[in-house]
Amino acid sequence: MSVDLDQQAIGILKQNDRGGFTIPTARQYPYQWNWDSAFVALGFATFDPDRAWREVELLVEGQWDNGMIPNILFRNDDPDYFPGPSVWRTPMVGPPDAKFSTSGISQPPVLATGVADLVRSTRDTARGKAMFDALIRYHRWFHRDRKPDGFPAIATVHPWETGRDNCPDWEHGLAAMTVDPDLGTYERRDNVHSDQAQRPSDHQYDCFLSIVKFGRDHGWDQSVLTNQGPFLMADPGLHFMLLRADRDLLHLANRLGRTDCTAEIEQWIADGDAATDALWNADLGAFTARDLRTGVFSDGFSSASALCFYADTGSPAQRQSTLGHIRRIKSSARYLLPSWDPNHRLFEPQRYWCGPLWPQMNYVASRGLQEQGEFELADAIRDDLRSV
Repeated sequence: MSVDLDQQAIGILKQNDRGGFTIPTARQYPYQWNWDSAFVALGFATFDPDRAWREVELLVEGQWDNGMIPNILFRNDDPDYFPGPSVWRTPMVGPPDAKFSTSGISQPPVLATGVADLVRSTRDTARGKAMFDALIRYHRWFHRDRKPDGFPAIATVHPWETGRDNCPDWEHGLAAMTVDPDLGTYERRDNVHSDQAQRPSDHQYDCFLSIVKFGRDHGWDQSVLTNQGPFLMADPGLHFMLLRADRDLLHLANRLGRTDCTAEIEQWIADGDAATDALWNADLGAFTARDLRTGVFSDGFSSASALCFYADTGSPAQRQSTLGHIRRIKSSARYLLPSWDPNHRLFEPQRYWCGPLWPQMNYVASRGLQEQGEFELADAIRDDLRSV
């Protein structure tokens, strides 16, 4: 990376710093986001390790009693953002003298991986130990409250929880939904800040908010939301990132002397490896999302499909088929790795998660490929991301 690009990145982090936590953008996303903070911490660690730790420490202030770390922490109520805390209406969390509201769902669990990286880079085992209980409670929540009855892998109750909001992966699950007739009118703010042609559709937003209303109407009971809610799909992104995070949590447990947790984590890893086949779409030859109400697979290759290497899972044949898809896309796309297959009917080069590159996904995809010895593709993904 060039020095100029380094300084631009540092400048953006500092500009978006809100006194210990970082917002993604000043108007579009004016709060602290879960997986954004885990990645942001890695950036801060390159020039300000203390600030890196502070980012993740403030994130876990939003942890619920059940262990969930929400995807959004509302430390204030910004009228320029929708849906804000008045829509979610969740229990208050945080320090006794500074309680705040949150969303009612989570986000890809990359936090344990980020903390493991911070412990390695800063060698601050004391702060790692202080974070460990929050991390294992978070993983317990995923393995308990996002494990649907009768399915071996975790699932998601909302496209927002996957981080890939309007990806075509969710087409089947959203199509099967009924928009809540009592949803009422609302005013989107995302289309004010961004080109509407690049954002999710109004129908998708109706579905998104119907799920939020269901959760709110059921007191944010996470078991009810998972097993009875209007949307339930398995996501390769969530599955692979949790499996990778479980592996990194095991590394932390061993390094920090938390042997009381190692057997539990080892079982999660074994179960996660075994569950990987449940997301394999044999017709496409790829890991894809799956509607758990109908069993129907998504029929497209997404950037999440490539994360089997990051999780170090999948059979040799599954990995080879995944590499074939990446190389096929490389031959037809200007930049790797698009969020959605450019040869698919639902590909849109400018619409959010329907085609554009996303740095966090390309980072973890290239990291996984690098770790598994696929250096050429790993370098191509990194180089293309730098050049866009």
